[in-house]
Formats: sequence, C-alpha cells, structure tokens
Amino acid sequence: MAPTKVLAGARVVLPTGTVDGGRVTVEGTRIADAAPGGSPAAGTVDLSGHWVVPGFVDLHNHGGGGASFTGGTAEDVLKGVRTHRAHGTTTVVASAVTGDLDFLARQAGMLAELAQQGEIAGIHFEGPFISPCRKGAHDEGLLRDPDPAEVRKLVDAAHGQARMMTLATELPGGLDSVRLLAEHGVIAAVGHTDATYEQTLRAIDAGATVATHLFNAMPPLGHRAPGPITALLEDERVTVELINDGTHLHPAALRLAFHHAGADRVAFITDAMDAAGFGDGRYMLGPLEVEVADGVARLVEGGSIAGSTLTLDRAFKRAVTVDGLSVEDVVRAISANPARLLGLDDRIGSLEPGKDADLVVLDDGFDLVGVMRRGEWVVDPRLG
Repeated sequence: MAPTKVLAGARVVLPTGTVDGGRVTVEGTRIADAAPGGSPAAGTVDLSGHWVVPGFVDLHNHGGGGASFTGGTAEDVLKGVRTHRAHGTTTVVASAVTGDLDFLARQAGMLAELAQQGEIAGIHFEGPFISPCRKGAHDEGLLRDPDPAEVRKLVDAAHGQARMMTLATELPGGLDSVRLLAEHGVIAAVGHTDATYEQTLRAIDAGATVATHLFNAMPPLGHRAPGPITALLEDERVTVELINDGTHLHPAALRLAFHHAGADRVAFITDAMDAAGFGDGRYMLGPLEVEVADGVARLVEGGSIAGSTLTLDRAFKRAVTVDGLSVEDVVRAISANPARLLGLDDRIGSLEPGKDADLVVLDDGFDLVGVMRRGEWVVDPRLG
C-alpha cells in the first residue's frame, strides 16, 4: 500500500468553490478527501500560501520537449508527454496533422497502444479533411474532402482510441462525416473551415460539438456575414477551444468568447508543437518546416502560425493575471470542461473523493511549483 499523502494549508479549488486552508488527502492513486482542513500538522505537506487545482487536461496537442506526436516514435511521444506533465498537463490527447491516409492510420495504431497503456487519453485527427482556404500549417497537397469511408478508416485504425476529428464541415461529405463520428462516439470539431454561419449551424445540428481553436483558421466575424465564429459561440451544444498564448488571440477576443459562451463552454488548449518546453529553432510539423523564434512558431514557407509553444501552466497564469479571469473559471476551462468532453469526468477534471489524484500546485503568483499524477509527484513542491 502506498503511503497516504496529506496536502494542507492551500487554497483548494473544488467544484463548489475555493476553500482557504484546504486539505487534500491522497491514498494510493486516488483522492480520499478534499475539504476544509485547518492548519498544517505534522506529517502533512505544508502548502500555505499556495493554490491546489485539478490537473490540466489538453484536448489538442502535437508535441513538446523537442518531440512530435504527429510523426514521432512511441519514445518521442512519451518524451513530449513527460514534458507537458511537468507543466501540469496530467491528461493529454495526442493530435495528428494532415498526412497521407496510410501514414495517419499507422501513426494512429501506435498512438492507440500508448492510449491503452494510459500514457495519453486518445487521438485527435486535425486534418486531412479541412479547407485549403483555411489550411494554416497543413500541407495543401495532402488535403481532401471528408469522405465518410476515409473518416471511418482513421477511426478504425485508432482501435477505439479516436477522441476527436477536426473537419471543414462545409466540404462535400462533411455533414455525413459528422454524423458518422457522432455515431461512433468521436467528437466532431469544426475547424480549418471556410463555412458560413448557416453551414456551421447545419454542422452543429448534425452533431458537431467542438470549435477547433476558435477564431483561428476560420473566417472572421462580420456584421453582415457572421460566419462560423458567431454560430459556434451562440450554440449551447458547442465547446470552444482557445489558445491563450498572447499570439493566437488578443485578450479582448478571449474575453469575448468567455463572456458569450460562458466558462462552462470554453476549453483551453495548447495546440503545442515540438518546441513547447524546449526552445527556439527549426522543427518539422508533419511534412512542413517550422521556424520558432522568440517562442512563436511559423512556417518557414509562407509564415503562417504553426501551432504554439504553449504549456498549460502558462495559459493558466495568463488567464488570471492578464485576462482577469477568476481562478474558478480558469479551472473549468483547463480541467473540468475538457474532462467532460472526453467522457472522463468520473475520473479526472476536479478534486473529489474517488477521482485520480491529479493536481497542480501554484504559488501566489500563479507559477507552477508542483504536479501530482495518479498520486505520485511529477514535480515535488517540497524540492523547490
């Protein structure tokens, strides 16, 4: 039996609100209790002056630590996963980018094995079924219309571990593909799209429930042509992804999304590529070369933004200190909401008895000082 760990004295963010001087008791891999607890006592980890929040859940992530989820080996994927864990992401979905269908199917098979081992929470296919008009950092020569038979091929290749697929639903076969994904329990996400407002509404009615990095890689909001942004923000069935790195979104755009969708319909993502947690330099994102300078990733050819170098601890801090969001709302967006979307909210996403002991410790300036995953310290706050 693993020893009981008692974390005491911190401001603990629970589903019911923040508890000052809270206490989290961990037995083995699970949370045994999370409640008010008084002052730290002998045998407890004293976290006075700190915050304890649920472990972060990233729905959309292409790699980190110099390693790629999109084309790397299993060892590469694990390296990236460990990098993001050290930044508080205790649950990560591995995202693929546009590629040859056979290659994507092979990559999905490898990622599925890691998902079955509990290292990742499944697979997100971002492409190849996206619009050439809004391709971003995807190889236009490999894009294709969303043929339901080809969509099914990738879902099958994931051996039950496909969690989400991003589609330009206005393309031929788009709505039928959304319906197929919904039937198989895979999230259909609208993204890299040139859809109109009306076309986006039809996609939502067909079963699409997520907006892939809202605002990015889609037509801007217009007063005569409201486009997909308006449709995705106003429909209560949709959760909107936001990349809060200060590059992809102006703070006012982020606040607009929070205000209109509400905190229960926002999911912070990284859309990270290999350079996250690693540094500037040249990298590959799928078949395309990327230059990372001053932490911003852009395609060498054309200069389009190519994912991010974001980690979710930085997104959390920015949301509170720059965007002025409440800690409780940020916890919803970075933990509870993505856990719910993945159907894992019975195990992760909040600090409640019986759930996995996945948590993050932040200091009073919202810098990360501790990470626990399934009851074991990834980053031990006592060593800082």
